[in-house]
Amino acid sequence: MRTVNRVVIPAAGWGTRFLPATKAVPKEMLPLVDQPIIHYGVEEASASGIGQVIIVTSQGKEAMEDYFLPDPELEAFLKARGKASLLATIRDLSSNIQVTYIIQEEQLGLGHAILIAEKAVGPEPFAVLLPDDVIQSQRPVLAQMIDLFQEHGASILAVERVSRERVSGYGIIDAEEISPGFYRVRGLVEKPRPQDAPSDLGIVGRYILTPRIFDALRHTEPGALGEIQVTDGIARLLESEPVYAYQFQGVRHDAGTPLGLIKASISIALSRDDLAPGLRTYLSNLPEVRGPR
Repeated sequence: MRTVNRVVIPAAGWGTRFLPATKAVPKEMLPLVDQPIIHYGVEEASASGIGQVIIVTSQGKEAMEDYFLPDPELEAFLKARGKASLLATIRDLSSNIQVTYIIQEEQLGLGHAILIAEKAVGPEPFAVLLPDDVIQSQRPVLAQMIDLFQEHGASILAVERVSRERVSGYGIIDAEEISPGFYRVRGLVEKPRPQDAPSDLGIVGRYILTPRIFDALRHTEPGALGEIQVTDGIARLLESEPVYAYQFQGVRHDAGTPLGLIKASISIALSRDDLAPGLRTYLSNLPEVRGPR
């Protein structure tokens, strides 16, 4: 059985929800506690045994490329100051994983971002990780999914239960549960109305895909906004091979909105021994502050 050794991370968007900050700083480089958002996704890939990260990016996001390059001057400074733990943090990602970049000239949907990574991926199964979805878990979610891929040899989508009023913000699966938390997908609907949703299982930002997805995406018609939806491509893939869904173990944060980033920052900080005590004290004594209307 072929394993999964590459992950595609789409990161070419404008980040309009974070303007004006993202006029100068890529959304993926906004700090989540003391690391940029995209660091968590690359770290998850590395911890899952994936050796190559393919970041689909756009012009003007050079800061993201610089972040994963070695910095000998900074490393020498940290070594001279005896900051061993910081030095190890700086070195870990750049030494354990290979990061390459592909420019997406136009943002034409997640399906398009995956499709332009075909040459870099090659004829092998691969993962897709959306960096906005930051997941806290005892075991990396991609590692959980790779185990299932090794057993079933088919595409797998990460899903979680969402309230009926929120299904219109997700791709929703129609599926048959074949074991606890594991489903065989019968169909997919992109952002359905609550009354039309086939289930309450929404697709979130982790996928394991077989290379046949590329042909499926090539034959997928763009939607009304000219975008190629990955859910439409997966629906076409279903015509030729099985697709599964997995209700992962972990807590997902949507760091793609200002409120979501704040919530993720608090949750991650509360999980750290160096930050949790002070933050708990602060939160318990937080005064009500009224801003301008």
